[in-house]
This record gives sequence, C-alpha cells and structure tokens, in this order.
Amino acid sequence: MERILGQRGAMALAGALAGVCLYALGELLSRDLLAERPALMAVVFAGVFFADLLALAGPLSLKRAALGAAPVALVTAVMLGVASLRFDTVDALFGSILPLFAALVLALVPLPFIVAMAGPGWNDYRTLFSQSWGVVVRTGAAWLFVGVIWVVIFLSDALLQLVGIDVLLDFALIPPVATVLTGAGFGLALGVVNDMGDTISPWLVLRLLRTLLPAVLVVIVVFVVALPLNGMTAIYGRISAALIMLTMCCVAATLVTTAVDQSDDEAAKGLVMRGAARILALILPVPAALGAWAVWMRISEYGLTPDRLFVAVIAGLGLGYGLFYALAVLRGAGWMARIRQANVWMALALLAVSFLWLSPALDAEAISARNLEARYRAGTVSAERLDLAALDGWGRAGAAARARLEDLSREPGQEALALRLAGAPVEGDPAVAPDLSVARADLAAVLPLQPEGATSTRDLILDGLSEMELSDWAVSCRTVLDSGAPGCVMVVADFWPDVPGDEALVLRRMPGGWVNAEGFGLRYGLMDRHGVSSILGLSLDLAGGDALIETLQKGPPVLAPVRMNQLGAGDEGLIILP
Repeated sequence: MERILGQRGAMALAGALAGVCLYALGELLSRDLLAERPALMAVVFAGVFFADLLALAGPLSLKRAALGAAPVALVTAVMLGVASLRFDTVDALFGSILPLFAALVLALVPLPFIVAMAGPGWNDYRTLFSQSWGVVVRTGAAWLFVGVIWVVIFLSDALLQLVGIDVLLDFALIPPVATVLTGAGFGLALGVVNDMGDTISPWLVLRLLRTLLPAVLVVIVVFVVALPLNGMTAIYGRISAALIMLTMCCVAATLVTTAVDQSDDEAAKGLVMRGAARILALILPVPAALGAWAVWMRISEYGLTPDRLFVAVIAGLGLGYGLFYALAVLRGAGWMARIRQANVWMALALLAVSFLWLSPALDAEAISARNLEARYRAGTVSAERLDLAALDGWGRAGAAARARLEDLSREPGQEALALRLAGAPVEGDPAVAPDLSVARADLAAVLPLQPEGATSTRDLILDGLSEMELSDWAVSCRTVLDSGAPGCVMVVADFWPDVPGDEALVLRRMPGGWVNAEGFGLRYGLMDRHGVSSILGLSLDLAGGDALIETLQKGPPVLAPVRMNQLGAGDEGLIILP
C-alpha cells in the first residue's frame, strides 16, 4: 500500500511540476525575455517532455520514462524550430494546423516503441499494440478525472457562497494555482489508472470497436459498387471527397487492426468478424486509390498548395496501408501476422514523413511556391489567375517566388504579369466581379415561376445570388422529380400584407434527398432572406416537399390568413406559439 501511495504521490508531483514549468514559461514569453524561436522550442520541449513523461510513467519507472521522453521532446522542439525558419515570424508558422499535426505525430508515435525497447524489443508487436491503446485509454481516463476535479471545485465554491465564503474559486483560478491543480490531478489520475491496469484496460474499447467492422465493410462495398453506376463526377478532383475516402480508409485500417489484435490467440474468433476483417483488408486499396486519384486530378488541374500536398501525403500513406493489407490477405495463411508487421512499418513511415514535413526536405510552402511559378512560366496558369494571396502566405519561399516573378515581369511580353503584381485589375482577373448575366438567364429559363408574370421580383432575387448559389439552384431545377417535373419552384405573392410589395417563397429539391425552403422579402429597398416553416414550426419532409413543388408549379398559389390573435397591438404584441 505504501509503495502504491508513493507512486501516486510521485505522479501527482510530476504533474504539478509540469504545471509549474509551463506557467513559468508562459511568464517568460509574456515578458519577452526569450526570442520567439527559442521561446517556441522551450515551450514545445517542456510540453512534450512532461506529456510523454506522464504517459510513459506506469509502463516504465519515472526515471526511465524521463530518459525516454527527453529525446522525443528535443527532436520535436528542434524540428518545429527548423520549420519556423520558413517564415519571418513564428506566428506565421501556425497559420496552418499542418505543422502541429506533424509535431503531434513526432511526440506521440514513438511512445510505444520506447516501452517496447525497455522490454522484449522495439518491434515486439504485442507490446506495441497494447501500449498504443493503453496510452489512449489511460490519458482519456486521466483527463476525465481532471474534468471532475474542476466540476467539484465549481460546485464547492457555489455551496460555500451560500454561507458567505466566496474565495475558493477565485483562489483556484489564480493562473499558477490552476496549472498546478490541473497537472497534479492529471498525474494523480494516471498513477491510479496505472495501478488498476487489470481493471482499466483498452480491451473493452477494442471489443466495442470490433463490432463496427461489419457495418463499415458494408458501407465501403456499397460505395465501391455504386460509384461507377452514379458516375465518377462525385469524386473527380475534389479534395473534400478525397479526404472523406482517405479518412474512411484510416477507420477501416483501425478496425482491421482491432480484429487481428496483438496475436492470433486474442484475434477475433467468430467466422463473421474474422471474414469481415479479411474482406475489408482485401478491398482497402480501392477507396485509397480512389482518394489518391481525386487528389492527383485536383493537383494536376489547379497545382500544388501545402494543403493539397498534405492530402497527397495522406493518400500515399493510405495506399501503403491498403497495399500491405491486401497483399497480406492474398498471400494466404498467416495474413493476420503480416498485417501486424505492416502496422509496425507503416508507423515508422508515418514518423519519417512527419519528420520530413518539418524539415527542409519536404518544405510544403517552398514546393508549392515553385510549382505555382513553374505553372505560370509554362503557360498553364495565366497572369489573371495567379494566386498572389496564396503566394504571400507561403513565407519566405513565397516571397522569393514573388521576387522572381517581379524580375520576370520586367521582360517584354509580361505586361499582364506586371499589372497583376502591381495590384491593378487585369482582364479576366478573379478579383473583378464576374459577369453572371448568362448564369442568371440560364437559371431563369429552368426555374418554374408562379405567377408567370412576376419576373421583376424573380430577377431581383436572382441578382442577389452568388455564382455558387446560381449553380446550386440550377442543379436543383434540373433535378427531375418522380413525376418528371423540375425540382424547384418560385412562388411570388403578398405574404406580408402590412409590408409594401410582394414576397417570394422558393422550394428546391436538394441533391442530398431533401427539400429546402427559403423566403425572400423586400425591406428598405433590399431583398432579405427569411426562414420558412409551418405555423407549428415543422419543416418539409421529402415526400411532402416534392408534392408541394408539383402543386405550386401548376398554378398561382392561394393564400389563406393565419387564424391567430395577439395580446396588444402592432409589432410589440404577444402571441402564444402553437
């Protein structure tokens, strides 16, 4: 018992020390006592060191945990410092979340390898698997305990205020006290969780995740079968579609990993579950390849940016997992052991890619800036389409590329580039409002209108729509209902008798399989948008919305007054809502 209490006290003390150090670093930063890059590295080192120390303490002693956490924290801090050199200021580095994501990988992925190195060996899959999930469960439980601590503090303060004592919360919220309380509570919780390893383990989480495997398999199979039937335009060159597919690959790989577990003895035994894991591993390359294709088409059409390059890297990792998993199954017996080995190598690949992302070898801003410059020089992108705002956001590499373009703009035949760099509008410049008259005319031709003569109100509403909205409305109107009628209608009528002029109600069948209703009313010379619902506050369902669209297309609407009285007169009256 004394040994257990001593371990818990040591963990609480380590957490409190973490809070003290982080608070002290915050004070140094607030007083500008350190230059910004050394300050960045100091904060990152302290944060990663204490986080990894507390995560490792339990599987390892505090001393060995500190020896393991220190080099990881040092590498993470140094690499973020190196990445910050791409920009003139440290703040500019964090204009994107991507460097932080890479730093988190460097800080967290090595932890199970450190525990394994202290035991059976750095590549022992049983240790790597159990410690990876163990860190997740232990940390989650510890943060839950920290949340409970603060809930108790708030409730205790509220209770004491009833008897005139109101100092508890004020004291707890003093910055150094708050950081020490949080750190000590987190460390204490980890100490308790470590002592109850047999009770609080990741196995419950893993068993729950396994139950999702057949459902995910069905979804991916349906997607793969339905995609060619519905056309590839749904994913053609769309980064959002690529991210969805690659995220689903990550989920699928995680579920397969939970099914194969740390050894064949602990792996899923049921025929359905094991079969689902095998099939999912076999077809994993399909969504991974589709995601990679969507990214490639986007990059080939619009060029590289740091975000697109990041998604391309994720696509490469997804393809790696997919190919390893599929080959493991195709090679027959022993496929689960091969998947486990693939997980080790892919974890190392993830570490290597994250390290490279923060290094000059994979400088996303420099690569993107050179790509944009090269596309202009090759004539792929014109001067009016040159994205100078993006170039200005790519740090020193973007500034260098702009300087080279400035030199190029002085050459004969580069007058358009000179105007663009000078900020002057160029014919076709995206900064100049595009001519949407053709899009408005096209929409007006396919938008059913009731009454048909209310074109002035319709045109006033269409004039206020953006280019994207005009396109979205046209898609809805060209969607054919089951009856063959267009999937939209605009109804113009005097919905507000006390307001001069007519109002309009627009119903649109949306691609997602629902009906959208919007109201438009003219006030103060401007056409405002308004929500639409029944008097009971109900929105349209799909069947009712389709039927209403068809009915309104057949003739002018018939308006009926609302039977309702209010208490008082004018806009200040009160009503009882149904």
